Amino acid sequence: MVAEVLVEVAAKQISQTFSYAVPSDKKVEVGKRVLVPFGSRTVEGFVLKMEEGTKDFSLKPILEVIDEEAVLNEELLELGTYLSKLTMCSLITAYQAMLPKALKAKKGVEIAKKEVSYISVKETSYLPKTEKQKELFTLLSLGPVLKTELKDYQSTVKTLLAKDILKEEKKEVYRMSSEVEVSPFKPVLSEEQKVVINHIAQKKNTFAPILLHGVTGSGKTEVYMRLIEEVLERGKQAIVLVPEISLTPQLVDTFQKRFGNLIAILHSRLSDGEKYDEWRKIVREEVSIVIGARSAIFAPFTRLGIIIIDEEHTATYKQENNPKYHAVTIALKRAKKHHCPLVLGSATPSLESYTRAKLGVYELLTMKNRIYGSLPKVHLVDMRKNLKEGYRIFSKELLEALTSCFERGEQAILLLNRRGYSTTVTCHDCGYKVICPNCDIPLTYHKKINAMKCHYCNYTTAKPRECPECHSKHIDEFGLGTEKLEEEFKRLFPTISSVRMDVDTTTRKGSHDRIIHDFSHQKYQVLIGTQMIAKGLDFEEVTLVGVINGDASLNIPDFRSAEKTYSLLSQVSGRAGRAKKEGNVYIQGFNLDHYSICYASKHDYEHFYEEEMKIRKTLCYPPYRNLAILKMISMNYEKCLEESEKVADFLKRNLSSSVTILGPTVSTLPKYKNRYYFQILLKYQDSKEVRKEISFLIEKYRSNRMVSLDVDLSA
Repeated sequence: MVAEVLVEVAAKQISQTFSYAVPSDKKVEVGKRVLVPFGSRTVEGFVLKMEEGTKDFSLKPILEVIDEEAVLNEELLELGTYLSKLTMCSLITAYQAMLPKALKAKKGVEIAKKEVSYISVKETSYLPKTEKQKELFTLLSLGPVLKTELKDYQSTVKTLLAKDILKEEKKEVYRMSSEVEVSPFKPVLSEEQKVVINHIAQKKNTFAPILLHGVTGSGKTEVYMRLIEEVLERGKQAIVLVPEISLTPQLVDTFQKRFGNLIAILHSRLSDGEKYDEWRKIVREEVSIVIGARSAIFAPFTRLGIIIIDEEHTATYKQENNPKYHAVTIALKRAKKHHCPLVLGSATPSLESYTRAKLGVYELLTMKNRIYGSLPKVHLVDMRKNLKEGYRIFSKELLEALTSCFERGEQAILLLNRRGYSTTVTCHDCGYKVICPNCDIPLTYHKKINAMKCHYCNYTTAKPRECPECHSKHIDEFGLGTEKLEEEFKRLFPTISSVRMDVDTTTRKGSHDRIIHDFSHQKYQVLIGTQMIAKGLDFEEVTLVGVINGDASLNIPDFRSAEKTYSLLSQVSGRAGRAKKEGNVYIQGFNLDHYSICYASKHDYEHFYEEEMKIRKTLCYPPYRNLAILKMISMNYEKCLEESEKVADFLKRNLSSSVTILGPTVSTLPKYKNRYYFQILLKYQDSKEVRKEISFLIEKYRSNRMVSLDVDLSA
């Protein structure tokens, strides 16, 4: 037998397989990892094909089979090929992205299974001689006992194990296993929920992409759980994706109360060992539901009955590194293969999804009413007027609303979508800003560590005492971050308990869970945070939401900035008044007459969609045109610019006039980790034509050591 093995060759990023002889004493199978000789090295690879026969040349043999069971099943093998073609990455890159670290083809990475020791009686005819032995044998009479529970009998156990009277057996356990009490309680469904559930349930065994447009608090999570119940009854499996890790603990808790231990969890905050355990639960069919972030879409289920993507509009469903896939695209592919519904849920659907629904590519289902009460009342607060009256961070209106909220014993959420203490440190005399030497962007001051930090490469340096340029002492913080917002809140409300949730406060394992748990159990009255607190979370006692600098996201150089602003404001507004109490939202800013903010304040998605689509059409942006971004990357600025101009000239010569080519220009982030970035933007309709020329460029730059090419075909 001859095996075709795919190995990772970092220098070449090639997608071809290499032939190896299959030794008769080794259980080689398609989808397993094997150890093979490659030049002067020994490397790991995936077996992609096996065939009988011989080659015209002598073959080196496979040295070792790593896996007992295949790590890539038939569907994942197909999916890897699809992903490679879709994102124009190498085949090995596609497969590696789909697997947990423990199962990647990478020599030297070994993640052990967790085992615990049990002690039991081996020599049943033995009569205990001491009081300690008698007590120990009484404990063991009911069966094996965990060794860790026999600490008081440590020396006795050791002695009897040595005499072969007791025996020690190791048993594998999962790192994330807990006994969950399943609750029989199910809420009464609204009429809208019933209609949606019945409609989607009729789509069983049918590929059906469905956009569920439900306002915040309309009960989408209960809809998801009822649909999954029906799927499990048919012996099928379900994948549920959430956009933020911060949403996972609350959603998992809700699902565990309904489905117990039938759930596996997959997201980036798990340890490598935990991911390995969760993956094996799935492969062994010990669970029927997977809940997780973007990469959970590759969960190796073989009997998928439904895929659900909650908050489908969120940008985090798009992978930023190679392979640059979108979870929705992969979900569509898998749902089609398994002939099952794909439910895309959101209160603020992406323009692309809503357009597909209007065109009939997706089915559109709506839930326009909240389960309890009505949508919160939104107040727009002009900070220009407040600044004149001496109110800088908190407006007079928001302060009064917070005071009233606390007097009623209710909770509030404060959103500022920028972490740190201040955005920059600037010299008031000459205008000098402290810049990251690796990324050429202003450093953010963090008061807790009393240092300047780059939020891209994590470069950290001390805050200067004087300006390095003009030596002025008037160098200080400028701008506002969540750390400073928290400090100001505590100054104004010293008796009110608050907790901050952003990247800086959630670095430790379990910190998301702890903050959400403590806030939901009213240990704190105020939750302060970035966009990670804006969606999906459900707190009954939150009746007030305050948004600081609500118009700040409109200043981001991104054609989706209005859409992101509308979505962020709508989602965070939806955290208020989710139970039976009335909710109020205060959005502070300087540009509050922008249509995205006006329509968000009225909860009017339809009119926002119409307004935004006019602009997209005029400027030829998605969904009217496809976008591709080609980034040239080099440590040499001149070389990067020179090659970018060559690529732009090549594309202008070889692509038809229907393709708009913009650039080269410096990227939004011109320098990152001492590498310079130039970009060329393509707007096009015929993807076949564009892909052909980009494929040529990828091959051309594959071996270039000075400049590399990075392609994003779904920008």
